[in-house]
Amino acid sequence: MNAEFFEALTMLEKERGLTAEYLIEKIKAAIVIAVKKDYEVEDENVLVEIDTVNGKFNVSLVRDIVEEVENPHTQLTLEEAQAIRKTYKMGQRVVTPLKTKDFGRIAAQTAKHVIRQGIREAERNQLFNDMQGKAHEIVTARVTRVDPDRGLVALDMGKGEAILPRSEQVPGEEFFEGQHVQVYVKDVVVTERGPRVIISRTSEQLVKRMFEMEVPEIFDGTVEIRAISREAGVRTKMAVWSKDENIDPVGACIGAHGARVGKIVEELHGEKIDVVRWSEDVSEFISAALSPAKVVKVEILEGDKKACRVTVPDHQLSLAIGNKGQNARLCARLTGYNIDIRPESGYYGEEEEQPAASSEE
Repeated sequence: MNAEFFEALTMLEKERGLTAEYLIEKIKAAIVIAVKKDYEVEDENVLVEIDTVNGKFNVSLVRDIVEEVENPHTQLTLEEAQAIRKTYKMGQRVVTPLKTKDFGRIAAQTAKHVIRQGIREAERNQLFNDMQGKAHEIVTARVTRVDPDRGLVALDMGKGEAILPRSEQVPGEEFFEGQHVQVYVKDVVVTERGPRVIISRTSEQLVKRMFEMEVPEIFDGTVEIRAISREAGVRTKMAVWSKDENIDPVGACIGAHGARVGKIVEELHGEKIDVVRWSEDVSEFISAALSPAKVVKVEILEGDKKACRVTVPDHQLSLAIGNKGQNARLCARLTGYNIDIRPESGYYGEEEEQPAASSEE
């Protein structure tokens, strides 16, 4: 067991980056707990020695020399002590190594458990330390495990494993072992169960970061993403603005022949992306945000709430509203306005009103 144990420590240090000292301290503490339970002693009565240089592994009981023994695991008589070493005196402590058959089973089981636990804990800590500087950024990760029953996907993040829960997965998106995917690091937090990296494929920030990486004009600050709204897996709307009037912000994001936006659409497995021009003129912005539908008129309504009435050609009504109200909903979120969309001809003589799309939906 000793040889295998030290070989395992060496391997973990090389392959996992887990220091032997870290694991040894964990194993020592766990063996103390196991011996305490088996022998009904206290911490001070257990001594665990692990010598990585010489490959030695010993577990001993520390016993007090007393006149009358009440517990043989924590006490021994002077006569018994002097049988071990003649110089022992009353009141001194004697370290008695346990025989391999006595502690071997405990040590082996404990070491295996602690090594497994230590790997998980150390990886979580390493991942936490590595990811702290990558919060709110995109990371490319490799799928290591898929659990369809629980809807979980395990990802190798480089310094450890993170879980992509069903709630952060794009509906209908499939994963397989070995697949490389881009995820957005929403947050890196410390919980009662240890460090946790919260990752997402559904966040609108994932799309935003993708454009920042793909479009040099966004990366250098010439073009700004002023607003973004998303229904993951289906459609994203993004409003952009240029500091340089000579640079078309929409064209910069789309790229020649759609090359730039095409790469992002491919990574998102065909999710539609509408890039529109942001404007200080609210009516102009709302009109652009309803793309691909054409707008006849935008009326900003008076009142406490930000609301507007948009008129579109009759044949564009379905396009403006979108499937199950999706286009109107995304437009409302993008602009921050509740939007009531109407056809030019009105609804039955404008006596009946259609429900508005809310920016809070």
